[in-house]
Amino acid sequence: MAPPMKTSSAPKNGARFHVPERLGPGVEIPLPDLAAHHAVRVLRLAVGAPVVLFDGHGGEHDAVITRVHRNNVDAKVTGFRDVDVESPLAVTLVQGVSSGDRMDSTLRKAVELGVRNFVPVFTERSVVKLRDERADRRRQHWQSLAAAACEQCGRNTVPHVAEAVDYRDWLAALAVVSGDQRRIALAVGGARRLAELPRPTGDILLLVGPEGGLTRDENELAANRGFASVILGPRILRTETAAVVAVAAMQTLWGDF
Repeated sequence: MAPPMKTSSAPKNGARFHVPERLGPGVEIPLPDLAAHHAVRVLRLAVGAPVVLFDGHGGEHDAVITRVHRNNVDAKVTGFRDVDVESPLAVTLVQGVSSGDRMDSTLRKAVELGVRNFVPVFTERSVVKLRDERADRRRQHWQSLAAAACEQCGRNTVPHVAEAVDYRDWLAALAVVSGDQRRIALAVGGARRLAELPRPTGDILLLVGPEGGLTRDENELAANRGFASVILGPRILRTETAAVVAVAAMQTLWGDF
């Protein structure tokens, strides 16, 4: 019997890593700490292993690992491919801050589904209240999760995670609806279903409440700012489920699913 074939633990075309520095032909850079740890400790990549790098400015760069020392990894760019897997829908998810791992799960899945921007808001029913340094650390954490989700799903443009703000302040600062922008708010007692809305021709603001949803007053404030109240079927969905289902449904109706 022939011995089993040895296979690399890395993907066939190389593991994908996001780097903050601008990339270009021949550039040699160290991988960020988390990416380097993943490359060495999880994938066990060695010098000469192919990887794919992206800097968030479009396209992806073929590269090769040139140095591995403990948890430090350097890689050199060898080529560029103009790969674009972005959704035709420009969706900004405005998510009521939820507790536990719910926000993390919502953000990761939303990125995989093509959401372009993420705005966390503190609503009346938000259990978690973050301020100052804690809020900034949490935003950085969410931004890192967005980059990691892009590494996994093949996106080369990392969605922006905004600073978490009070819901009423955010709504008050929101401009009057102009152009072709579509505003959608999920509500248990929503007046319409997504399939009943006309196909959007501009960007989309999707508003989702935290555990327990938005209050009646919060829904009325959203309606006054041009948000259409939408229901996702007869069953009540958890907040981390609702956002994902809504984006998936929009991609099916109007996007690239």
